[in-house]
Amino acid sequence: MSKRERVILVTVILEAALAGLWWYLASSGMANPDHVTADFQQVVGRTMGTAMGALLGVGVILFFVAARNDRKALEDKTRR
Repeated sequence: MSKRERVILVTVILEAALAGLWWYLASSGMANPDHVTADFQQVVGRTMGTAMGALLGVGVILFFVAARNDRKALEDKTRR
């Protein structure tokens, strides 16, 4: 498995975990409206959206770094 594929796989798994956490927090807030503040849904949405966006941005950067490393490893392999 190449480094690019690993980066994609890990990013998808982490994004899915954050989406699951987002779903859980939103569901628990709706199930217990007397235990949360009035702006709970907005705060959870903003926070989790920011976290998922930041992770996706880092994942894109890591993908390009991994692609470069894969190319360098392939070039080194063909030189030998």
